[in-house]
Amino acid sequence: MRVTSTALCLTLATLLTAPASAHMGMHGKPDHHSHTPRLLLAWGSMYGVDGPLLGADNAIRGVVGDEAPWEVDRARGFLSTDGHLVISVRGLVFKDDPLSPPDQIGKNDEAQFRGLVSCLTEQGDSIVTANVVTAGFPADTAGNSLINARLELPNPCIAPIVMVLAGSEDKMFAVTGFESEED
Repeated sequence: MRVTSTALCLTLATLLTAPASAHMGMHGKPDHHSHTPRLLLAWGSMYGVDGPLLGADNAIRGVVGDEAPWEVDRARGFLSTDGHLVISVRGLVFKDDPLSPPDQIGKNDEAQFRGLVSCLTEQGDSIVTANVVTAGFPADTAGNSLINARLELPNPCIAPIVMVLAGSEDKMFAVTGFESEED
């Protein structure tokens, strides 16, 4: 199934505008055990892994960055409480940098991208990291891909972070976030 940007926006709009009554239990009180999916996280940018995020030294929640720097032109998506993850990424490619393979600058060399959701969750009296990963989704050499999957999120899922991984190895290419343009 091909999901367009319009479909992504419509799905997001549906989640955002669900009536409050959909989450109400008996006597008009909120039903915190409702199975109606709710929007957990939505974003309009991602940060391409570079600089200190390269390699294992500054892994994010146990996920290492690729050894070469990446940049992303556009990325947006959402995660709902039922584990529906959608990531639309455009232009996720090797950055023009001496650490990038010279013949791959401005290109993506992976046939697939995967999505990862990292949550903090409870384990007894402790808080631990729980990472869940999608299957691979096609990615072209221009770094374009649409990840649309259902994941089983840990319960609770606290402070979620979303990443785009290589299809062939557990290395991060992009993570929810941004970097403003320098003057």
